[in-house]
Amino acid sequence: MLPPAVPAPRWHYPRVLSIAGSDSGGGAGVQADLKTFAALGCFGTTAITALTAQNTLGVRSIHAVPLDILADQIDAVAEDIGIDAVKIGMLHSAPTITTVANALDRHGLAQVVLDPVMVATSGAALIDPTAVATLVRELFPRVLVVTPNLDEAAMLVDRPLRSEADMEAAARQLLAMGARCVLLKGGHLAGDAVSDLLLARDGAPQWFRGPRIATPNTHGTGCTLSSAIASFIALGASLPDAVANAREYVRGALQVGADVRTGAGSGPLNHSHAPQPMRRRPLA
Repeated sequence: MLPPAVPAPRWHYPRVLSIAGSDSGGGAGVQADLKTFAALGCFGTTAITALTAQNTLGVRSIHAVPLDILADQIDAVAEDIGIDAVKIGMLHSAPTITTVANALDRHGLAQVVLDPVMVATSGAALIDPTAVATLVRELFPRVLVVTPNLDEAAMLVDRPLRSEADMEAAARQLLAMGARCVLLKGGHLAGDAVSDLLLARDGAPQWFRGPRIATPNTHGTGCTLSSAIASFIALGASLPDAVANAREYVRGALQVGADVRTGAGSGPLNHSHAPQPMRRRPLA
Protein backbone atom coordinates (compact mmCIF):
# COMPACT_ATOMS: atom_id res chain seq x y z
CA MET A 1 0.00 0.00 0.00
CA LEU A 2 1.39 3.38 -1.03
CA PRO A 3 1.83 6.04 1.66
CA PRO A 4 -0.57 8.99 1.44
CA ALA A 5 0.61 11.76 -0.83
CA VAL A 6 2.13 14.75 0.93
CA PRO A 7 0.05 17.85 0.09
CA ALA A 8 1.82 20.60 -1.79
CA PRO A 9 2.60 23.56 0.51
CA ARG A 10 0.16 26.44 0.05
CA TRP A 11 0.91 28.57 3.09
CA HIS A 12 3.66 30.08 5.19
CA TYR A 13 3.61 31.48 8.71
CA PRO A 14 4.15 35.22 9.27
CA ARG A 15 7.88 35.32 9.97
CA VAL A 16 9.44 37.81 12.39
CA LEU A 17 13.15 38.06 13.13
CA SER A 18 14.40 39.43 16.45
CA ILE A 19 17.91 40.89 16.34
CA ALA A 20 18.57 41.50 20.02
CA GLY A 21 20.31 40.44 23.19
CA SER A 22 19.47 37.37 25.24
CA ASP A 23 18.00 37.85 28.73
CA SER A 24 18.79 34.93 31.04
CA GLY A 25 15.91 36.04 33.27
CA GLY A 26 13.44 35.51 30.42
CA GLY A 27 11.59 38.83 30.78
CA ALA A 28 13.16 40.94 28.03
CA GLY A 29 15.35 40.58 24.94
CA VAL A 30 14.92 37.71 22.52
CA GLN A 31 13.08 35.65 25.13
CA ALA A 32 10.34 38.28 25.44
CA ASP A 33 10.31 38.72 21.67
CA LEU A 34 9.79 35.02 20.98
CA LYS A 35 6.99 34.83 23.55
CA THR A 36 5.31 37.83 21.92
CA PHE A 37 5.66 36.49 18.38
CA ALA A 38 4.13 33.18 19.43
CA ALA A 39 1.31 34.81 21.40
CA LEU A 40 0.33 36.85 18.35
CA GLY A 41 0.37 33.91 15.93
CA CYS A 42 3.71 34.53 14.23
CA PHE A 43 6.77 32.33 13.68
CA GLY A 44 9.74 33.84 15.50
CA THR A 45 13.42 33.57 14.62
CA THR A 46 16.44 35.18 16.27
CA ALA A 47 19.87 36.63 15.68
CA ILE A 48 21.42 37.08 19.12
CA THR A 49 23.68 40.12 19.45
CA ALA A 50 24.88 39.59 23.01
CA LEU A 51 24.48 37.26 25.97
CA THR A 52 23.49 38.89 29.24
CA ALA A 53 23.51 37.48 32.75
CA GLN A 54 20.52 39.18 34.37
CA ASN A 55 17.42 38.69 36.46
CA THR A 56 14.66 40.93 37.81
CA LEU A 57 17.19 42.82 39.95
CA GLY A 58 19.65 43.82 37.26
CA VAL A 59 22.30 42.98 34.69
CA ARG A 60 25.44 41.24 35.98
CA SER A 61 27.46 40.91 32.80
CA ILE A 62 27.30 41.23 29.01
CA HIS A 63 29.16 39.16 26.43
CA ALA A 64 29.00 40.29 22.81
CA VAL A 65 28.46 37.67 20.10
CA PRO A 66 31.24 37.61 17.47
CA LEU A 67 30.26 39.69 14.45
CA ASP A 68 30.67 36.87 11.94
CA ILE A 69 28.32 34.69 14.00
CA LEU A 70 25.78 37.53 14.20
CA ALA A 71 25.89 38.02 10.43
CA ASP A 72 25.62 34.25 9.85
CA GLN A 73 22.51 34.07 12.04
CA ILE A 74 20.73 36.74 10.00
CA ASP A 75 21.85 35.23 6.69
CA ALA A 76 20.79 31.72 7.70
CA VAL A 77 17.27 32.87 8.55
CA ALA A 78 16.85 35.17 5.54
CA GLU A 79 18.17 32.70 2.98
CA ASP A 80 16.00 29.77 4.04
CA ILE A 81 12.99 30.65 6.21
CA GLY A 82 12.43 34.20 5.04
CA ILE A 83 11.56 37.37 6.95
CA ASP A 84 8.34 39.40 6.84
CA ALA A 85 9.32 41.87 9.57
CA VAL A 86 12.26 42.57 11.85
CA LYS A 87 12.53 43.80 15.42
CA ILE A 88 15.91 45.20 16.45
CA GLY A 89 16.72 45.54 20.12
CA MET A 90 20.00 45.60 22.03
CA LEU A 91 23.03 46.49 19.89
CA HIS A 92 25.94 46.82 22.29
CA SER A 93 28.64 48.39 20.09
CA ALA A 94 29.29 50.34 16.90
CA PRO A 95 30.66 47.30 14.99
CA THR A 96 27.52 45.35 15.94
CA ILE A 97 25.33 48.16 14.60
CA THR A 98 27.26 48.29 11.33
CA THR A 99 27.01 44.51 10.93
CA VAL A 100 23.22 44.68 11.33
CA ALA A 101 22.88 47.64 8.94
CA ASN A 102 24.85 45.75 6.29
CA ALA A 103 22.63 42.69 6.74
CA LEU A 104 19.45 44.78 6.30
CA ASP A 105 20.86 46.05 3.00
CA ARG A 106 22.08 42.63 1.92
CA HIS A 107 18.63 41.08 2.26
CA GLY A 108 16.51 44.11 1.35
CA LEU A 109 14.81 44.24 4.75
CA ALA A 110 12.68 47.37 5.16
CA GLN A 111 9.84 46.34 7.50
CA VAL A 112 12.01 46.98 10.53
CA VAL A 113 11.11 48.19 14.03
CA LEU A 114 14.08 49.63 15.92
CA ASP A 115 13.88 49.73 19.71
CA PRO A 116 16.98 51.76 20.64
CA VAL A 117 17.72 49.88 23.86
CA MET A 118 20.20 51.89 25.89
CA VAL A 119 19.39 51.32 29.55
CA ALA A 120 17.78 48.32 31.26
CA THR A 121 14.79 48.71 33.57
CA SER A 122 17.26 48.28 36.45
CA GLY A 123 19.36 51.22 35.20
CA ALA A 124 22.25 49.21 33.72
CA ALA A 125 23.79 50.62 30.53
CA LEU A 126 23.23 48.31 27.54
CA ILE A 127 25.07 50.25 24.84
CA ASP A 128 28.53 51.74 24.55
CA PRO A 129 27.98 55.54 24.67
CA THR A 130 30.27 55.96 21.66
CA ALA A 131 27.94 53.71 19.64
CA VAL A 132 24.91 55.99 19.89
CA ALA A 133 26.02 58.18 16.97
CA THR A 134 26.54 55.05 14.85
CA LEU A 135 23.05 53.85 15.74
CA VAL A 136 21.54 57.13 14.54
CA ARG A 137 23.62 57.32 11.38
CA GLU A 138 23.43 53.69 10.27
CA LEU A 139 19.98 52.54 11.36
CA PHE A 140 17.61 55.49 11.66
CA PRO A 141 17.32 55.93 7.84
CA ARG A 142 17.03 52.17 7.24
CA VAL A 143 14.09 51.28 9.50
CA LEU A 144 10.35 51.78 9.34
CA VAL A 145 9.96 53.17 12.85
CA VAL A 146 12.11 53.97 15.88
CA THR A 147 10.51 53.34 19.31
CA PRO A 148 12.44 55.11 22.10
CA ASN A 149 11.07 55.56 25.58
CA LEU A 150 11.31 58.94 27.26
CA ASP A 151 14.74 58.35 28.80
CA GLU A 152 16.20 57.02 25.55
CA ALA A 153 14.78 59.94 23.58
CA ALA A 154 16.20 62.37 26.14
CA MET A 155 19.64 60.80 25.67
CA LEU A 156 19.31 61.10 21.88
CA VAL A 157 18.24 64.76 21.88
CA ASP A 158 20.40 65.66 24.89
CA ARG A 159 17.77 67.31 27.07
CA PRO A 160 15.12 66.24 29.58
CA LEU A 161 11.56 65.60 28.38
CA ARG A 162 8.89 66.52 30.91
CA SER A 163 5.70 67.15 28.94
CA GLU A 164 3.77 66.14 25.81
CA ALA A 165 5.02 69.33 24.17
CA ASP A 166 8.59 68.22 24.91
CA MET A 167 7.75 64.81 23.42
CA GLU A 168 6.52 66.30 20.15
CA ALA A 169 9.57 68.55 19.85
CA ALA A 170 11.87 65.59 20.52
CA ALA A 171 10.06 63.41 17.98
CA ARG A 172 10.53 66.10 15.33
CA GLN A 173 14.22 66.33 16.21
CA LEU A 174 14.59 62.55 15.84
CA LEU A 175 12.99 62.81 12.39
CA ALA A 176 15.50 65.53 11.52
CA MET A 177 18.26 63.14 12.66
CA GLY A 178 17.20 60.69 9.95
CA ALA A 179 14.31 58.62 11.33
CA ARG A 180 11.43 57.99 8.94
CA CYS A 181 8.89 57.60 11.73
CA VAL A 182 9.08 57.80 15.54
CA LEU A 183 6.94 56.19 18.23
CA LEU A 184 7.92 58.11 21.36
CA LYS A 185 6.67 56.31 24.48
CA GLY A 186 5.60 58.59 27.32
CA GLY A 187 5.22 56.07 30.12
CA HIS A 188 7.87 57.83 32.23
CA LEU A 189 5.88 61.07 32.40
CA ALA A 190 4.09 61.69 35.68
CA GLY A 191 0.33 61.29 35.84
CA ASP A 192 -2.49 58.77 35.82
CA ALA A 193 -2.50 58.42 32.02
CA VAL A 194 0.12 57.15 29.56
CA SER A 195 0.52 58.96 26.24
CA ASP A 196 2.54 57.66 23.28
CA LEU A 197 3.22 59.74 20.17
CA LEU A 198 3.52 58.39 16.61
CA LEU A 199 4.95 60.92 14.19
CA ALA A 200 6.07 60.43 10.59
CA ARG A 201 7.88 62.91 8.37
CA ASP A 202 4.83 63.54 6.22
CA GLY A 203 2.07 63.10 8.79
CA ALA A 204 0.28 64.77 11.66
CA PRO A 205 0.99 63.69 15.26
CA GLN A 206 -1.04 60.66 16.36
CA TRP A 207 -1.49 60.29 20.11
CA PHE A 208 -2.32 56.99 21.78
CA ARG A 209 -3.56 57.41 25.34
CA GLY A 210 -4.76 55.14 28.12
CA PRO A 211 -4.98 54.96 31.91
CA ARG A 212 -1.79 53.95 33.70
CA ILE A 213 -1.75 50.34 34.91
CA ALA A 214 -0.48 49.91 38.47
CA THR A 215 2.01 47.03 38.43
CA PRO A 216 5.50 46.26 39.72
CA ASN A 217 6.09 44.01 36.69
CA THR A 218 7.37 46.17 33.84
CA HIS A 219 10.61 44.39 32.87
CA GLY A 220 10.69 43.96 29.10
CA THR A 221 7.78 46.30 28.33
CA GLY A 222 9.68 48.10 25.56
CA CYS A 223 10.96 44.85 24.05
CA THR A 224 7.45 43.44 24.09
CA LEU A 225 5.86 46.51 22.48
CA SER A 226 8.38 46.68 19.64
CA SER A 227 8.14 42.95 18.94
CA ALA A 228 4.34 43.18 18.98
CA ILE A 229 4.46 46.03 16.45
CA ALA A 230 6.72 43.92 14.22
CA SER A 231 4.31 40.98 14.58
CA PHE A 232 1.30 43.00 13.49
CA ILE A 233 3.28 44.40 10.56
CA ALA A 234 4.15 40.82 9.53
CA LEU A 235 0.42 40.04 9.74
CA GLY A 236 -0.28 42.82 7.24
CA ALA A 237 -1.33 45.76 9.43
CA SER A 238 -0.49 49.35 8.64
CA LEU A 239 1.95 51.01 11.02
CA PRO A 240 -0.71 53.03 12.94
CA ASP A 241 -2.88 49.92 13.30
CA ALA A 242 0.14 47.85 14.34
CA VAL A 243 0.97 50.40 17.04
CA ALA A 244 -2.62 50.51 18.31
CA ASN A 245 -2.91 46.71 18.39
CA ALA A 246 0.50 46.30 20.00
CA ARG A 247 -0.37 48.78 22.76
CA GLU A 248 -3.53 46.86 23.56
CA TYR A 249 -1.59 43.59 23.70
CA VAL A 250 1.00 45.08 26.06
CA ARG A 251 -1.65 46.67 28.26
CA GLY A 252 -3.33 43.29 28.60
CA ALA A 253 -0.01 41.64 29.43
CA LEU A 254 0.66 44.25 32.12
CA GLN A 255 -2.84 44.04 33.59
CA VAL A 256 -3.04 40.26 33.80
CA GLY A 257 0.48 39.95 35.21
CA ALA A 258 0.18 42.74 37.78
CA ASP A 259 -0.50 40.55 40.81
CA VAL A 260 2.12 37.86 40.08
CA ARG A 261 5.53 37.79 41.73
CA THR A 262 8.49 36.58 39.67
CA GLY A 263 11.78 37.39 41.37
CA ALA A 264 12.47 40.11 43.89
CA GLY A 265 12.69 43.05 41.46
CA SER A 266 10.81 44.26 38.40
CA GLY A 267 9.06 41.15 37.10
CA PRO A 268 8.00 40.22 33.56
CA LEU A 269 4.72 40.77 31.76
CA ASN A 270 2.23 37.97 31.15
CA HIS A 271 2.97 37.43 27.45
CA SER A 272 0.52 34.54 27.16
CA HIS A 273 -2.57 36.31 28.49
CA ALA A 274 -4.44 35.98 25.16
CA PRO A 275 -2.57 33.57 22.87
CA GLN A 276 -3.52 33.36 19.20
CA PRO A 277 -3.14 30.27 16.98
CA MET A 278 -0.35 30.35 14.45
CA ARG A 279 -1.57 32.38 11.49
CA ARG A 280 -1.05 31.37 7.86
CA ARG A 281 -0.43 33.45 4.77
CA PRO A 282 -0.55 32.24 1.13
CA LEU A 283 2.75 31.32 -0.45
CA ALA A 284 3.85 33.75 -3.13
